[in-house]
Amino acid sequence: MVLNKLILPALLFISLTARAQVQWMTLDKAMEAQKVVPKKILIDVYTVWCGPCKLLDKNTFGNPDVSAYINENYYAVKFNAEGDETINYQNNTFTNPNYDPKRSGRNARHQFTAYLGVTGYPTVVFLDENGQFITPVVGYHDVQQMEFYLKLFHSDDYKTLKSQTDFTTYFKNFKPLFKS
Repeated sequence: MVLNKLILPALLFISLTARAQVQWMTLDKAMEAQKVVPKKILIDVYTVWCGPCKLLDKNTFGNPDVSAYINENYYAVKFNAEGDETINYQNNTFTNPNYDPKRSGRNARHQFTAYLGVTGYPTVVFLDENGQFITPVVGYHDVQQMEFYLKLFHSDDYKTLKSQTDFTTYFKNFKPLFKS
């Protein structure tokens, strides 16, 4: 009886933790998946030395509500902005010709990072169902802030916002549902 009281809560915790993970893939795989089941793509542009990037991973992408919403509505790509991955996007090939595998901290900026217009880390880049660029969202965002952006782009509501006033009104009226 005592054993069950210990094991069942532990199994429940493990189960919830296992579900609280974003299903990351490469951009090539996400673009291929779009051909079968169209979904928007979310790209987490990070660096290995970036503290806010690690917090975004742990606190925001590790949240069960956020990860479940992403897994259901997006193809999620994790991209090292200073890595050596070759990226094929819109008939272009992007590399990091100045990448130095011997460096343990900061490294050279990847060509794809520049192409996306990334100006800081972390940045979450959104692409539409056809792999077309929507926008980057720069910086660390907590669960409710990320919920706002996830739902704004998934619903296509961003297409109706024509001014800063429209955006501000939309933001003020947004009611977050995800738990921190």
